[in-house]
Amino acid sequence: MTRFQAFVIDKQDEEVFTQVKTLTMEDLPAGDVTIRAAYSSVNYKDGLATLPTGGIVNQYPFIPGIDVAGTVVESKDERFEEGDFVLVTGYGLGVSHFGGYSEYIRVPGDWIVHLPEGITLKESMALGTAGFTAALSVHKLEQHGLRPDLGEVLVTGASGGVGSLAVAMLSKLGYHVVASTGKTEEHDFLRKLGAKEILSREDVSPEQIRPLNKARWAAVIDPVGGNTLAHALSTTKYGGAVAVSGMTGGAGFPGNVYPFILRGVQLIGIDSVHCPMDERVAIWKRLGSDLKPNLLLEEIGRVTTLAHLSHELQTILQGKQRGRLIVAL
Repeated sequence: MTRFQAFVIDKQDEEVFTQVKTLTMEDLPAGDVTIRAAYSSVNYKDGLATLPTGGIVNQYPFIPGIDVAGTVVESKDERFEEGDFVLVTGYGLGVSHFGGYSEYIRVPGDWIVHLPEGITLKESMALGTAGFTAALSVHKLEQHGLRPDLGEVLVTGASGGVGSLAVAMLSKLGYHVVASTGKTEEHDFLRKLGAKEILSREDVSPEQIRPLNKARWAAVIDPVGGNTLAHALSTTKYGGAVAVSGMTGGAGFPGNVYPFILRGVQLIGIDSVHCPMDERVAIWKRLGSDLKPNLLLEEIGRVTTLAHLSHELQTILQGKQRGRLIVAL
């Protein structure tokens, strides 16, 4: 009988606790494809899964982890064969279905993407949901008409997963990137990724939001939300766009209609969870080619293990994680 290790969260009364447990294949949920996981990653949503009021998990015990990459070991789906390198991000993984913090996983075939050329399993999890979200944001902005010659692009929350990868991708494509962060110690890191200028969190999230401010940005990638999103909209140039993908700064924002009706600014919502498979595959192909960041494993991604995962999940909840954390399985 195959036995393996998994990071399991459980709840007793109102207290959630975590541990690394030994499981068997019979513990895995139903699915078409069984994968020997090689790597997962740490995301803010994974941290929320460990909180009793995080709003992510509603059944216990549970294995979190919204990303995973590995090798197919068994398949009832003709699209996948034993030995295929694959990855899964989004859908119900790590939310309503046992996730990637496990040496083996079993999932529906409809959730799986073949590993694209130009990228390794480890690199795919240095990207993970955060990289996919950043790439989808860049892709949507380019579909809207963004080009390097149109001017500066602002990336908020730039030292985090989505933000740092967006800075690296945009810089590689030739954009003039301005990064904002609340962490002064990360300025050198962001310059290595290609940021031309760095602003403080207060610069892009003032307490008082004017209906319209001086127009500066050709586009904005915003994984923060809240006041930051409202200010981004008010400072985007005529015909520009803001791609929003997160709400660490709050789910609401004190915005108004002026940027939309007086400057023709577009607000583009980025959904990495239920993104259609054809578009998902196209984005992952770009992540293996023109959108693959420089310094992905050298500067952006670092590695941890299941044994240290509980501490790392607390770190990301405290807003202290830089770049991307890969979980080696």
